[in-house]
Amino acid sequence: MTIDEFIKNAIAEDVGDGDFTSEACVPDQAVGRAKMYIKEDGVLAGTGIGQQIFYTIDPNLQVQLLKNDGDRVVKGDAVLIVSGSVKSILKAERLALNCMQRMSGIATLTRAVVDQLDGLETKVLDTRKTTPGLRFLEKLAVQIGGGMNHRFGLYDMMMIKDNHIDYAGSIEAAIERCHEYRMEHGLDIKLEVEARDLSEVDRILRVGLVDRIMLDNFSHEDLRKAVTMIPSQYETEASGNITLETVRGYAECGVDYVSMGALTHSAVSLDISLKAF
Repeated sequence: MTIDEFIKNAIAEDVGDGDFTSEACVPDQAVGRAKMYIKEDGVLAGTGIGQQIFYTIDPNLQVQLLKNDGDRVVKGDAVLIVSGSVKSILKAERLALNCMQRMSGIATLTRAVVDQLDGLETKVLDTRKTTPGLRFLEKLAVQIGGGMNHRFGLYDMMMIKDNHIDYAGSIEAAIERCHEYRMEHGLDIKLEVEARDLSEVDRILRVGLVDRIMLDNFSHEDLRKAVTMIPSQYETEASGNITLETVRGYAECGVDYVSMGALTHSAVSLDISLKAF
């Protein structure tokens, strides 16, 4: 989905047959200004989306950005000023706020995780645990917060997880079939495989053919052992119920990446408001 398509669908969902409250209360010719401001500390994201929503509702609106994506913001900071038709401002208000609040919440949590990893080489990844239809916004917010995107969907990386292994019959069969499929179809994409314990790590290494090994729900002790076992030609990723409070401990085990579904599925929206002035 493109940003234009998303905004068009969001407007249709929200406006429907019309903003009848504004039609009743506000004269057609009324013009005014409104300021968007921060109500709690965090990291700002989604300014471009918010700006585009205002312009899509009414190209004659004027939007002055006062803060940029990635900026650390504190309660009371002004983010933008929008001016022009009052009816248009009211029509765009909630859509812009919804997107920016959601994206800023994700960026804020991601930045907090990145800060926890300060001084380490480990990078934080998001996952596919996103809101259907909003993945492109949520993954952009992770980037703004300083994190990295894992695969965007099922098509840009092959990832063998526990159910694939069980359905394929063995971890060896799953790896070999995926590798053969890549070769047969000329797919220039990475292959990652999930290991559930140290014995599976050993079995994966005997087969080879993969690019990254995901160490899922490993204890710190086993994670360190796995990192020692795995040659540098393979990337390593720790995964499984990793939180802001525990992420540094996992990273200190020496993995290249930690992946956290919580970046998108558990982030709390940042409180932002728009007020006339």
